[in-house]
Amino acid sequence: MIRQYYCYLDDEIGERLDLWGNDTTVLIVSDHGSQKMEGAILINEWLRRAGYLTLSREPATVTALANAEVDWQRTRAWGEGGHYCRLCLNVRGREPQGVVDPLEYEDLRTELIDGLEGMRGPTGEMLGTRVFRPEELWTELRGIPPDLVVYLGDLAWRSNGSVGPGSIYSFENDTGPDDANHTRYGICVLAGPGYTARQHSPMAILDIAPTVLQHFGIPPTARMRGRPIPRTIEHRVPASR
Repeated sequence: MIRQYYCYLDDEIGERLDLWGNDTTVLIVSDHGSQKMEGAILINEWLRRAGYLTLSREPATVTALANAEVDWQRTRAWGEGGHYCRLCLNVRGREPQGVVDPLEYEDLRTELIDGLEGMRGPTGEMLGTRVFRPEELWTELRGIPPDLVVYLGDLAWRSNGSVGPGSIYSFENDTGPDDANHTRYGICVLAGPGYTARQHSPMAILDIAPTVLQHFGIPPTARMRGRPIPRTIEHRVPASR
């Protein structure tokens, strides 16, 4: 069935390319791909058992953190559910009831990274979790970014933001059953004047914006790190209006 669906999508794309003609440049881009999801980790329950998060009252059932009674005076970290976990520290002077001394901030981040990357799966296997400081991922940070970005099982597991009795492992996420998670490898389909059918490799999502600008004859800005996807046939673009 999955193969048939891909064939259906391929036919739909082909019909549109025929409709728009050979003079139209078409880009189909995804910002991520998809992969099998092994399960979910109750990240806040893991933090609770490791001593980083404390509840005032034990929930009777698995409960979303927003509905749990958190003792913020004894909580140093919490995380959000999602395809990856955005983990936040309860920093004094930044959060309303912050307790983490800013002087201890880096030591606590390092301690959490070591613990998270050493996390094991339900049968004792290493999950292969990867943890990043936001300044390692982005050249510019705005507002208050998460203090750590956690790829549980290198994105083979998603983050479940709940707490409660039972295991830290779940095979449902906090919004219901799911079978797939994001992966860093997305899709780029490009057709138009000067392009012939071939595979371009390697490519990055940073290359998309310079490619669009090149199509309109606009030079990329100095801050752009990507490079235009090269044409196989030189094609003169019209002057931009």
